[in-house]
Amino acid sequence: MSSELIAFGFIEYIVFLFSTTCHEAAHSLVAMLGGDRTASDAGQVSLNPLPHIRREPFGMILMPLVGILTQTGLIGWASAPYNPEWSREHPKRAAWMSLAGPATNFALAILAGIIMRVGLAMRVFVPVEPSYMAVVATAQPGGVMEGVAVVLSVCFSLNILLGCFNLLPFPPLDGYGVLGLFATRSGALRLQDFRSRLRSFSFAGLLLGWYVIDAVYGPVFIAGLRLLYATF
Repeated sequence: MSSELIAFGFIEYIVFLFSTTCHEAAHSLVAMLGGDRTASDAGQVSLNPLPHIRREPFGMILMPLVGILTQTGLIGWASAPYNPEWSREHPKRAAWMSLAGPATNFALAILAGIIMRVGLAMRVFVPVEPSYMAVVATAQPGGVMEGVAVVLSVCFSLNILLGCFNLLPFPPLDGYGVLGLFATRSGALRLQDFRSRLRSFSFAGLLLGWYVIDAVYGPVFIAGLRLLYATF
């Protein structure tokens, strides 16, 4: 494994850690604002990654690093606790809680895109021919701004991926919970009941998500690039 790949893997992991922490903190914050302090009392309304790592050390540390070091791809996960009774009493609030995580990922991607767009306009960054989960802007080789461009590129592409994946409507992904926003109260409760019955099959939902994510992520990523590179 070359030093360049090690350096890129380190950047990718730091961005993953930050993005996942923001994702779970957003879930926890919206739940707290909606009346459920379960995650808040566990210290997860925080951009400090340690409470999230303590809850999911395998998903936040071990598996991502193994994937990076073996070059099999970055795989990781995290979670925020919530009170199921609160969720049933306030199904719409629970649905907003589900939406908060992926919405935060898209917000981070947009922020990274705006900064890169400004850098492109100022000729600090230059566009590159991107590929799946690759650098989309660069700068003077060996300079500080080249590192900044790589971090922003990874933040842009990785958060689009995280947002798309988590919005897939398969339990246990957040997108399934978001369906409650488009259902009646009784319909949202039935969705929760169905998810509870399928809890032992959660891994199947994750596998299904990984099977279809390319078909969703690709078009969204390309649309984001077109906005980023417009007029350049």
